[in-house]
Amino acid sequence: MPHSETLSDSQARSRRPAGPVLRDADGRLPHESEFLRQLGIRVREMRACRGMSRRELARLSGLSERFVAQIEAGKGNVSIVRLLRIAMVFRGEAPAA
Repeated sequence: MPHSETLSDSQARSRRPAGPVLRDADGRLPHESEFLRQLGIRVREMRACRGMSRRELARLSGLSERFVAQIEAGKGNVSIVRLLRIAMVFRGEAPAA
């Protein structure tokens, strides 16, 4: 893009929504909280469909039972690696401890 077509800093700022960014009690943006809530629902459903307890999912995935409970409640800030561990359990490929 030619230099003359770039936005000035003041123009770029004016395109942002005005006002404070609303966050939840955990400091998350609304879409982040909704994503974690939906993820928790899905993990709980997948676990229930397989007749697993939280304890069993935790043991097989190498996570703590408390952390699994936090994920299912939409409160755990789950990393992609931990999510992979859970997915491997559901696929019947429990990760190596």
